[in-house]
Amino acid sequence: MSHPAEKTKIVEVSAAVLQRPDGSFLLAQRPPDKIWAGYWEFPGGKIEPGETAHDALVRELKEELGITVQTAYPWLTRVFTYPHATVRLNFFRVTEWSGELHPHEGQQFAWQNSLSPTLSHKWAREPITVAPILPANAPILRALELPALYAISNAAELGVELFLMRLQASLGAGLRLVQLREKNLSREALRKLALRVVAMAHACGAKVLLNGDVELAQEVGVDGVHLTSAQLADIYERPAIDWCAASCHSVGELRRAEALGCDFALLSPVLPTLSHPGVHHLGWENFAAMAAGASIPVYALGGLVHKDLRTAWQHGAHGIALMRQAW
Repeated sequence: MSHPAEKTKIVEVSAAVLQRPDGSFLLAQRPPDKIWAGYWEFPGGKIEPGETAHDALVRELKEELGITVQTAYPWLTRVFTYPHATVRLNFFRVTEWSGELHPHEGQQFAWQNSLSPTLSHKWAREPITVAPILPANAPILRALELPALYAISNAAELGVELFLMRLQASLGAGLRLVQLREKNLSREALRKLALRVVAMAHACGAKVLLNGDVELAQEVGVDGVHLTSAQLADIYERPAIDWCAASCHSVGELRRAEALGCDFALLSPVLPTLSHPGVHHLGWENFAAMAAGASIPVYALGGLVHKDLRTAWQHGAHGIALMRQAW
């Protein structure tokens, strides 16, 4: 039995989500001589004294899998208390490596189907084919369901019918996550628009989140609700809906979204925007500092274009959110 002090000491670990171009990711089975033997997990290992999380990731994947990391993006950080210890898992998404996978510790590997990390892909992820999975990894599997692009509606500027035409085209091109945010519409007009957007999106396997109105979201059958920062400050319980996101502008709001149990967050504005000229923007370095250590996926928002996706990944974002540029 472990000593209580061992649980309070946090063990720092680097973990890798190896992703192939089709979005499939690697799970490894823990060898027989290790604790939780036989359980499946994302490969990685303890961070040694003097190492950065990235250094440890590179070393562990070389030792365990025989590969050399070429591109790894910082992603999520999850703290989990097992019966024997508390671990802080620093997850990276590894998209490029050299060498062939080889089980240096005798472990089994299994590629699992998932979403592609590009802007065009299907939403649905096939069920995990291996079991049991280490308990700490359940939130990571859910996070992997989120695509890289989160498109925010712009019917106010385009007009409803033109917006719907462009939505249909984007859905056909692979868009799989939409926020319906139309603050200038009456509630009845928003309800009618939401029903049309949901029908179009669901026909293509895409998800829709409605901004702000939890009751209307439940009424029209969207997949989730997107909370404003004001709502985030006022509510004390996660809305009873499948997906929940929140708009954040500070580290404090990110921590609040995590505590509430949100599935992901937007952090903005990263760059100057047309809609809020003159408003102070974060810049990429501040965005990275604020997103670092987040336990839920964070999308970058504000003044971005499609080609900013890789820059966002390099600074710890799960993806980018676009409004005008999405359409």
